[in-house]
Amino acid sequence: MYKMFYGLEFNPFDKSLDTKLHFKSQDFTEALSRLEYLKSIKGIGLFSGGAGTGKTFTLRHFASTLNPSLFKVVYIPLSTITVMEFYRNLSFGLGIEPSFKKTDMFRSIQETLISLCRDKRINTVIIFDEAQYLRTEILNDLKILLNFDLDSKNYVTCILVGLPILNVILSKNIHEPLRQRIVINYHFTGITKEEVTEYIKTRLSKAGCHQEIFNQSAVEAIYGCSNGSVRKLNSLLVKCLIIGTQQKKQVIDTDIVMAAQNEIEIN
Repeated sequence: MYKMFYGLEFNPFDKSLDTKLHFKSQDFTEALSRLEYLKSIKGIGLFSGGAGTGKTFTLRHFASTLNPSLFKVVYIPLSTITVMEFYRNLSFGLGIEPSFKKTDMFRSIQETLISLCRDKRINTVIIFDEAQYLRTEILNDLKILLNFDLDSKNYVTCILVGLPILNVILSKNIHEPLRQRIVINYHFTGITKEEVTEYIKTRLSKAGCHQEIFNQSAVEAIYGCSNGSVRKLNSLLVKCLIIGTQQKKQVIDTDIVMAAQNEIEIN
C-alpha cells in the first residue's frame, strides 16, 4: 500500500534488490578496491565491521563481477562447525567427494586448488562469512591448508569476513602465523550521516519517486537510530513508509521516525 501512496515502483529499501542498484558508500568503494587488489595477488584478506554495515552485500557484488570462466567462488556461511565439517564443506564447494579421513581431504583440497590455478588457469576465491565463529582448530588448519610450495606461492584467494571481535580473536598469540599471512585488512565503519541523505534520495529516485518524502529532521533522526547499520537503516525506512501511509503523511517527520523506531526496537 505504501508503494502506491508514495508513487514507488518497488520497495527501494529491499535487501534483495539487484547489486547493480547498489549505493556506492565510502565503505563499499574502499572495500571493493581492496577486493580487486586481493584477487590479483591472491592470499588472505580480512574484512570486519559491525552488524549490517554492508560486508556481505559488498562481497556479493564483488562475486557477481567475477567471470565464472576465470574464477571459482566457494562461499561458506556456516562457521559454527567442527574441523571435519569444515573440510567436508570445503570439499563439496570445490567439487571434491569428501573422504572419511582429514588427511585425505587435506591432500585433495590442496591438489585441487593447485590444479585449478596452474593447469586450468582458474582462480579460486573462498569466502568464510561470520568467521568470528570459526574454531581455533579450524583457523590453525587454515594457515596450513593455504601453505603451498613451502610457503612460496599463493594459489587461492581466501576472504575472512566477520564482526569486530574477529580482529580480537586473530590478535591472540596462537594466531600469529595466520595473522602474518593476511595481506589485506579492511574495517567497515558504517554509513555516514551525509551518505544517509544521499542513500535515501538515490534509492527513492531509482524507484521512480523524485519528491522529498523525508524532511531533513527525519533524516537526521534516522541516521541516529541506524547507528551506521545499512540493514537497520533499511528496516527503519520501510517502517517509516508504512506508518506514513497509515497516517496519510506525504512528508515523513521525526514523530514518524520515532514511532517506527519504537516498533522495530526489541525491548
